[in-house]
This record gives sequence, C-alpha cells and structure tokens, in this order.
Amino acid sequence: MPWNFGDILDAISPILPQDAPAFVHDGRRITWGETTKRSNNLARAFIERGAKPGAKVAFYMRNRPEYMELLAACFKARLTHVNVNYRYKADEVFYIFDNSDAQIVVYGSEFRDIIEEIRPRLTKVQTFVEVNDSNEIASFAERYETLATTGDGRKLDIERSPDDLLFIYTGGTTGMPKGVMWRHDDLREVQLSAARKLGPVPETMAELVEAVKLVGPAGAILPACPLMHGTGLLTSLGAMMSGGAIVTIENASLDPVELWSAVEANKVQTIAIVGDAFAKPMLRTLEETPGKFDLSSVAIMISSGVMWSTEVKRDLLKHMPNAIMTDSFGASEGIGFGASLMTKDGEIKTAKFQIGDRCKVFDEKDEPVEPGSGKPGIIAMAAPIPVGYYKDEEKTAKTFRTIRGERYSIPGDWCTVEADGTLTLLGRGSVCINTAGEKVYPEEVEEVLKTHPAVEDALVVGLPDDKWGQAVTGIVKVTPGHHFDEASIRAHVREKLAGYKTPKRILLGTVPFRAPNGKADYKGVTAFAKQELGVA
Repeated sequence: MPWNFGDILDAISPILPQDAPAFVHDGRRITWGETTKRSNNLARAFIERGAKPGAKVAFYMRNRPEYMELLAACFKARLTHVNVNYRYKADEVFYIFDNSDAQIVVYGSEFRDIIEEIRPRLTKVQTFVEVNDSNEIASFAERYETLATTGDGRKLDIERSPDDLLFIYTGGTTGMPKGVMWRHDDLREVQLSAARKLGPVPETMAELVEAVKLVGPAGAILPACPLMHGTGLLTSLGAMMSGGAIVTIENASLDPVELWSAVEANKVQTIAIVGDAFAKPMLRTLEETPGKFDLSSVAIMISSGVMWSTEVKRDLLKHMPNAIMTDSFGASEGIGFGASLMTKDGEIKTAKFQIGDRCKVFDEKDEPVEPGSGKPGIIAMAAPIPVGYYKDEEKTAKTFRTIRGERYSIPGDWCTVEADGTLTLLGRGSVCINTAGEKVYPEEVEEVLKTHPAVEDALVVGLPDDKWGQAVTGIVKVTPGHHFDEASIRAHVREKLAGYKTPKRILLGTVPFRAPNGKADYKGVTAFAKQELGVA
C-alpha cells in the first residue's frame, strides 16, 4: 500500500499511551498526547499563513524536541523538510534557503544574528518562526511555542499523497550542497525493507495499527549525531513512526558524560552515531569511569556515514555485552547499500558489509563486477531511491542512472566484492588519490592510521606532486596521553598496506577534521596540508 508519514502519525497517535514520552531533552518531557496536539496546531498555523502542499520549511536548529515535532507538523500539513547545517556561515545558510525556495524558516534563537544579516535577501521567505526558551524573539518572527500551543490540537482534515516529499541537503565531497528528494512512500519502503530482514513487518496501515496496539510504543532512541543530517534524522524518523521516544542532549558538542547519563536515565535502547569520531570519545569515558553508568538497556548502536573500526566496536561491547554494533553503509542518495552486525560473539572486519538486496556493483563500463575477482567497482542501488536532486538535472543525471533498463542511485562509493558476496568498502571515488598511476582510496589508509595507538583520528588527502602526480598525505589527531611521531606512524602503515599507499608525509592536524555529523572535511584539511607543506 502507498504510505505517507502524516497518515501514519494520525493512525498511531490515538492508540499510543498519551502519557508516553515522545521527546525528552535536558529535563523536558513532551508526551505523545501533547505532541500530537502541538504538531497539529503547528501544521494548521502554517497552512493559515499560506503554505500550500509542497511548500518548503527550513529547519535551522540544533538537536532539540522542536526539530522532530516540527517534522511531524510538516508531514501533517504536506510541507517539505529542508535541513540546514547550523555550522554554516551566513552566505552558506542563505544558499540553502534560496536554493530550496524555503517559504517558512524555523530557527533557534542562537542563530538570530545570521537570520537578521541575510533576511533582506530572503525574498522567498514569507514566515519566520523563532524557537526560544524565553519570550524574547526577533521583531520579524513569530514565537514557535505560541504556534504550538494556540488551537485545539484537533486532527487536520486533509488528504495526503505518497508523493509528498522530504528533502535532505547533503554537502558531499565536492560542489555546493544538493537537495536529495525522497518521496514518503519510497522512504517508508526503505525502512520496511531493512526491518523485513529481522522478521515480518506491518505491510498496511491496519497491520501497523494492530502492531502498535499489541506491542505498544517503541523504545527510546538517542541520536548522538545531528538531526540536521541523514543518520540522525532517518534513525529518529523510524523511531517516531513506531511511537518511540527521541532523547536529545543539551550540550552543543558531544559530551559523553551527558550522553551516557541520558542513556541511563531514559533506558535508551538505540544510539545513533557516525563512526569513530563519536565512538572513541564515548568509549574513553566508559574506560575512565568503569561501571559508572547502567547501560543494560542498550540493544543497538548504529553508525552510518563513515567507517566504524572493529577495535572500537570490540571495546564498546565490553561495556554493553548484549548490544549489537550495527554499521550501515548508505548515503542520503541511497539507504541500505550494506550492513555489518557485530556482537561480542562474532567480530566483523572494518569496512566489510553484507550487500543489500537491491544492490549491484558495476565497473567503469557499467558491467557487473564478478564476486571474488578483486576488481574494484562502484556500488549501485535499485528502487526505491530518491526522485533526484532539487533543481539540478545535470547532477541528477550523473547520480541516478539507468543501466539495462533499471534506474539506480550511484553516489560514487567504490568497493570490491568477495567470493561470498560480501563487499569491502574502499571509499568515495571523488576523493580517490591517483599516485604514480595507482589508485588509493583515503578511507582504507585512514582506517589503518587509526589503529596506531597514538592516533585518535585521521584523514588522508592527495596533494599535487611533480614526481607522484598526487602525494598521499595523512593528517592525524593524537590520542590524549600520546605524542606525535611521524616516522613511527608511517612505519605502522607500511607494515599493513602496500608501499604506494603509505603517506609520503603525515602531519599533526590543528584544524577541525569533521563536520558535526562526523563526516570528513577533506576540503578543509587539504587546505591545511597545502599550507603546512608549502604546496600550491
């Protein structure tokens, strides 16, 4: 049957315990009964202000209950979510608002200055809404809490469509951010496809209602990564569509003590992270304070977006022996390329995944890669996949291609396919390094660098070089309590990888390595490395 997220919320909300938590944040607790009324009020308020089906709503805030509550309101009013990276500078924020044709902007009060700076240029925006814990708001804005609490909270009398859209703006590794367009029905089918691997799932609305009646609310999820990016957003969306609770933490940056305290206090079952950039600090806190936190509720830790090392998973399992460490290989352009599940009883090699049911691997001539051949190929995902990129036919044509009559999403990730059908991820082709005619995938070298005891995090880039064409160059952050020794780290890599993959130089990084979602900032570290080494 065709699905719409607004219809799902209307169907399950009345049968959930009305006092069950929907959102928890730093002592605040919003129940399902409250959020149903609040999101209905918000949806009606937007429609009253002229928002028609498909109108774009920009979400410009950190992790907090209003993010997912606003998303529910957009679903109900048939409005389109547009995520905004809160680390962006004013011109970058303007680009997202303008490119997306945002009609409504909902922003956290901490970003008021940027909104005021770019507002004269925002000719397409009709409504500004400020999320503020106090009564003080900008003169041009309306107060979020007023909109959420004004009205009787009744269900909207509105007919929705499976073709309603959700946008995920993704920065990628090159070019300006692009708005990936997902139909509700396709995104819901992706969720169900993953769940079917674990057993039967509700295939109709009636079955979903019966399942919620029988099982009750889903457990609590804590997105440690930002809701403004795909991993946090989509894992939380899955929880919300099952009547679960979404727990967010107050600190603007990752605070492992606050995180683990929230896990304990709210009996969190699922934690969403993005690779070792999140997992290592979380693990360090557990090792420094053994037994301090009751983590018995944790059933799953899920990571997506970057590779998650076996060694860190192994050590986390010592503190959560009954949990499953789930490494999901996907992108905003395609969800479910592959998955890796690790428990205390069975280790999985870093970057090794069970390939998704809808995936194929092609070579550069669009020929299928033979399993076990050792030949690198590019992974492709068949439907359901996004409609394309918003207002960018050229990039849509490059990423969403038809091969032998079937349309695929091909974001650019390279891998090899083993004889048993599993795949080993090599990395994104757009950052592949060509050194003396050999291809080097940065992620492969980065994972080896991170196994050195002195290396906390690492990125690898290619710098222009007269001899090699591109010189493999590593930039590392040192683990607390260790010192930087370039020769030792290079020797460590050379022991594990071919010589041409060993970085010609390794630098101690003094710039941010990653965006808030944990993804690598290759552009920033490349500029840093060029400056450090005097490369033009």
